[in-house]
Amino acid sequence: MQEIIRIENLTKFYKIGDEVIKALNGVNLSISKNEYVALMGPSGSGKSTIMNIIGCLDTPTSGRYFLNGPDVAKLVDSDLAEIRNKEIGFVFQTFNLLPRYSALDNVALPLVYAGVPKEERNKRAKLVLEQVGLGERIKHKPNELSGGQRQRVAVARALVNRPSIILADEPTGNLDTKTSHEIMNLFDEIHAAGNTIIIVTHEEDIARMARRIVRLRDGVVESDAANTRA
Repeated sequence: MQEIIRIENLTKFYKIGDEVIKALNGVNLSISKNEYVALMGPSGSGKSTIMNIIGCLDTPTSGRYFLNGPDVAKLVDSDLAEIRNKEIGFVFQTFNLLPRYSALDNVALPLVYAGVPKEERNKRAKLVLEQVGLGERIKHKPNELSGGQRQRVAVARALVNRPSIILADEPTGNLDTKTSHEIMNLFDEIHAAGNTIIIVTHEEDIARMARRIVRLRDGVVESDAANTRA
């Protein structure tokens, strides 16, 4: 399979006063195209730090991170911003939707930054909203949608730029059990359509929906195994 992410001996240290916090302490990881991976671990394990580095929201202290070829760890901020917009679709626990924007306008927002003309933006945004089952809700604002529908809007926004990777940070953290399973079923469909998905979670039942589980503890990979779910 084609490798899409390769991380080599990645470290991330933070200095707080005189104390050095080792968030990542020599992580090695490889993810191939169209894999569905859960990053798991307790609070302080390093999973959020590695998600931020994979998502080009943060840079490592040392080590190398290759995304679709280039060593991202060496890129400047403007290059990182371009990669974030083109290569990665983000889904956050808190949805991060703009309250005064309709579902359509929220989904189209990444295309505004990409310089896509308005007609094309709206066409693509409508298409992905239909894909996530919200074709009848495109004019609704976030406060007119349920939590599950808001997360579907967030997933559609992540898909609209046709990214290499969908990166989801605790995507079911604010949802009830039934809605959580609906969102995870949606991720299954997105994976089946060919996307690479990385989910960061501390919930065992959510991680079991992925095809591979990478467990982090104290800034290192504790285990990395295929998920033998039924």
